[in-house]
Amino acid sequence: MEYLAVQVILLAVSIYLVERLTKLFYIEDFLYSLLAAFVLALVNSFIRPVLLFISFPINFLTLGLFTFFVNGFCLQIAAMLIPKFKVKGCFSAALAALLISLVKMLLTNLKFGRKCELS
Repeated sequence: MEYLAVQVILLAVSIYLVERLTKLFYIEDFLYSLLAAFVLALVNSFIRPVLLFISFPINFLTLGLFTFFVNGFCLQIAAMLIPKFKVKGCFSAALAALLISLVKMLLTNLKFGRKCELS
């Protein structure tokens, strides 16, 4: 349980850092970033597998590149559920999701001192 809580906090820090460094999306403060991390974790757990299953043919044809847009769509779903979290567009959401994943991977590597792999 502790590991899950740490992962959600690292995701919240990643969301907050990417929002402050880029203007791909808007989130008001760190509290909403923490809420967004929790909602995004739920969306990634329950909705993302269904979206990946449905989009398998186009994902196969694009050699997996469509997954970036699925991740961006999950970010947009989270933004729809949180009042002070706005994503600017489809490409911005896909790029923001990629950057959030990279920052979270780096933070996880720093926190746990182990090599992280992209998944």
